Amino acid sequence: MSTRSRAVLLSAVAAVAALSLSACGKGGTSGGGGNTNFVTGHNGIDTAPQGERAAAPDLSGKTIDGRTVDVADYKGKVVVLNVWGSWCGPCREEAKYFAKVSKDYSGKGVQFVGINTRDTSTTPAVAFEKEHGIGYPSLYDPTGRLMLRFKKGTLNPQLIPSTLILDRDGKIAARALEPLDDAGLLKMVKPVLAEK
Repeated sequence: MSTRSRAVLLSAVAAVAALSLSACGKGGTSGGGGNTNFVTGHNGIDTAPQGERAAAPDLSGKTIDGRTVDVADYKGKVVVLNVWGSWCGPCREEAKYFAKVSKDYSGKGVQFVGINTRDTSTTPAVAFEKEHGIGYPSLYDPTGRLMLRFKKGTLNPQLIPSTLILDRDGKIAARALEPLDDAGLLKMVKPVLAEK
């Protein structure tokens, strides 16, 4: 093997290693500096006080099944945003809980929206949702452009899976950078749902 081939191979291996460390992990830290006005909980959930929340960016586009969704249309409801990929093991673990809670809270002022990322086509994403009984829409974001719209230093999604809770005004109230079960998910949803 030539020196150039070795260098190319090592670069590729390093890139894959870096990507695997940043994707589909458990836990994480927030980017940005200074006082971010949010509180990191011991249970892996970050929250922002009601008067100090950042607005969610424009999250609109095509879904994995070809429809169009704009998260801003759900103002007045509590929105659960779940960033996932069909290739992600922890995403598969939490999917059944998201399917259950989304059904249980349908009609109670809560809207679930997925953001499917890093799937190179919609075929595995559609199969994932069918397999896990996901009935809510998922925006198709193969390159992560929607995730990049969140400002640094806010409760932004940084890992896959990430879950954000938007309050009724479309502001980011809570974030988890780890897979959630139904109890963990409800620990994030219920306080925001109870807000007046």
